[in-house]
Amino acid sequence: MTVPALPFSYQIRRSARATRVRIVVTLNKIEVVAPLAVTEQHLHKFVSDKQQWILASQSKLLSKAPIQTAAPIRYSANSLIPYQGQSYPLVLSKTQQKQVKIQFDNGFIVQHPDSLDDEQSHNAIKNALIAWLKQQAKAQVHYYVSRHTATYQLKPRSIIIRKQKSRWGSCGIHNDININWLLIMAPPEVLEYVVVHELCHIKERNHSPAFWRLVAQHLPNYEQQRAWLKQHGLALMHSI
Repeated sequence: MTVPALPFSYQIRRSARATRVRIVVTLNKIEVVAPLAVTEQHLHKFVSDKQQWILASQSKLLSKAPIQTAAPIRYSANSLIPYQGQSYPLVLSKTQQKQVKIQFDNGFIVQHPDSLDDEQSHNAIKNALIAWLKQQAKAQVHYYVSRHTATYQLKPRSIIIRKQKSRWGSCGIHNDININWLLIMAPPEVLEYVVVHELCHIKERNHSPAFWRLVAQHLPNYEQQRAWLKQHGLALMHSI
């Protein structure tokens, strides 16, 4: 049963053996196990009082879950969004504002206009999330560039954040760096590796041993991040 005032859905399971109300939180659902005699009104209040504990428990489970690289088919309550190597739930609430507003706090807290129907909300939330993720990708890329340029003077002329159909990054002949914003959904170390990879092309234009030595000077464990991309990259490339 769904309670409109809550940012998640839950199920009630009656049990003759239950002596008290308890809440079971898993990756796939939230279940309230209750004795037969307890009223639904009491159960709704119990769940409402435990709201913060439920959200915290769900976030803890998600942080330990296998990495998800695919975006959801529907952007609705409890849909999981990949971000920096983990998956976080959408926590939705309706508002009279005309624009979707997004905040992040161990989950994507999304306020969306109550004037929109389900399909319109889906599209509006998706577009707002993409815009938010692009901004985060831009900020992270600029941070990693500033972190790595000084040591070997690998300074790009410009930095462009965009979705590329088949590449994670590129370095043009004039040292213009392009980075695929979808990498914001990968672990931070993977995004950093791609940034370093393209910066190193400013000095070494091929993938010679000298190029990989330069990458290793920045990131001694870069092969782990390279392996992550080989394993998850295809799914990530087609996630949104």
